[in-house]
Parts: sequence; C-alpha cells; structure tokens
Amino acid sequence: MGNASCILVGCIDQASVGVIEKWGRFEKLAEPGLNFFNPCAGQYLAGILSTRINSLDVKIETKTKDNVFVQIVSSIQYRVIKQNADDAYYELQNPEEQIQAYVFDVVRAQVPRMTLDQLFEQKDEVAKSVLEELEKVMREYGYSIEHILMVDIIPDPSVRRAMNEINAAQRLQLASVYKGEADKILQVKKAEAEAEAKYLGGVGVARQRQAITDGLRENILNFSHKVEGATAKDVMDLILITQYFDTIKDLGNSSKNTTVFIPHGPGHVRDIGDQIRNGMMEGKAAALSSNLDNN
Repeated sequence: MGNASCILVGCIDQASVGVIEKWGRFEKLAEPGLNFFNPCAGQYLAGILSTRINSLDVKIETKTKDNVFVQIVSSIQYRVIKQNADDAYYELQNPEEQIQAYVFDVVRAQVPRMTLDQLFEQKDEVAKSVLEELEKVMREYGYSIEHILMVDIIPDPSVRRAMNEINAAQRLQLASVYKGEADKILQVKKAEAEAEAKYLGGVGVARQRQAITDGLRENILNFSHKVEGATAKDVMDLILITQYFDTIKDLGNSSKNTTVFIPHGPGHVRDIGDQIRNGMMEGKAAALSSNLDNN
C-alpha cells in the first residue's frame, strides 16, 4: 500500500500578507512569495490583505461654539499591521465604516467647544485628538493610523460671505489709514518745498535788488563824472525814463498779452519819477523817526 500526497502552490504579492486556515481555523500568516499548502491536510489560503497605506476621506458636518454650521473634510491614512493581520482579517468586517464612526465621534465632541476662528487656528489640535483616539482603538483590530489631515473647513455660505465682507472692510480701513498717512506726508513735503521755494525766491529778489542798486549807483557816479553839470537827480530821471520805455517795449513784445491801455504823455514820466522820489524820501523819514524813538 503506497502513500499519496496533494500539494497546492500559491503566490502572494509584495506588500501583502496571506491568511492560511486549517480545517476552518486560523493557522498562520503567509509571507510574500511562493507558498505551499496541503489541501489534504485541510490547509488553504483563506484571504490576502494589503499592507500598503490606504486613504479614507471623511466629511463631517457639525456646529461650532458660536453656532456656525461647518463641514470638515478630513483624510485618514491607515494600514494593516503585518504582525496582526489575522486580527484585521477576522475582527472587522468593514474597517472604513469603523474608522469613519470614530472620526465622527471625536470631531463632534471637540468642535462644539471652539469658535469658528479657533477652529481654523487649532485644526491641527483637532486632528491630533482624532489620531490619538483612532490609534488607541484601531490597533486592537490590527490597524495602524499613520496620519490624519484636516483638509478643509467649509462654513455655511452665508457665514463665508459675512467673513469676506468683514475682511474686506478691515482691509479698506487699513488702506484708508495708509492713504491718510501718505497724504499727510505729501502735504508736509509740499509745504516744506513751498517754504524752501519762497525762501530761495526771497534770496533771489534780494540779490536782484542789490544788483540793481549797485548798477544804478555805478551808473550815476559814471554819468556825473563824465557829464559836467549833471546832478544825481538828472541821472535818476534819465534812468527812470529808460526803464519806462523798456517796460513798454516788453509789454508790446509779449505774445501772451492782449490789448493793454497805458496812460502816456510827456509829463507822465516826470510824475512817475516824482512818485518814486517821494516814496524813497518817506521811507527814509520813517526809518529816521524809528531810530529817534528807540534812542
């Protein structure tokens, strides 16, 4: 009587683990590669689990402390623990539903304690709390929670519009402050420029008048020395007449002027000279009187 044997060969892919049963009971885990099973002894490959990282997106709707309804989109990255693959295979029929239920429970316990602004600021704290709770529970079932991301926080559309309006108003207010400061600086610089221009203009006028005075003095002295019998009054009258005709000439040559009526006659020049001399004499008299009062 001879011995008979039946051997079945199975191949398990990389990043996977096989579950081998014997007569309906778990016997061992099969590593990636070529594996041999003995159907005659009741061995067979019950299933294969992937040890790659899986991602599960969960959308939770909840309410904040300031009564704002928000939708939180989170991404959970999890994987099967290779050494505990038998627990993952036998304990949970649908691990994604289990993970989603725990995420709902933790988020809806944490978020109502925060305002909307605090939720945006502390979303990493919420993710940390969910990670700690899930890691503690799911490890018993052979799953490891690798990472949790709070992908998005979506408030109610009316709240989003209000937040945008508040943000826009704050930016407009800040822009108005900056614009006011800029206008203030511009006005100060403009005033400083006008003051500097007036100062330089005054210096220029003073130098111009000094040059005119020096020129008149030199002309009077030269004319008096070269023309016998000529007095300073005669020279001044001659200079005034010359300047008077130069002024009329400039008015006529100016293209920007229209018709200009000027009183003119033989005695008009004499009247102008008398007015200038009278003004100079009155100025000297006033200066002398002021000096006597001070003494």
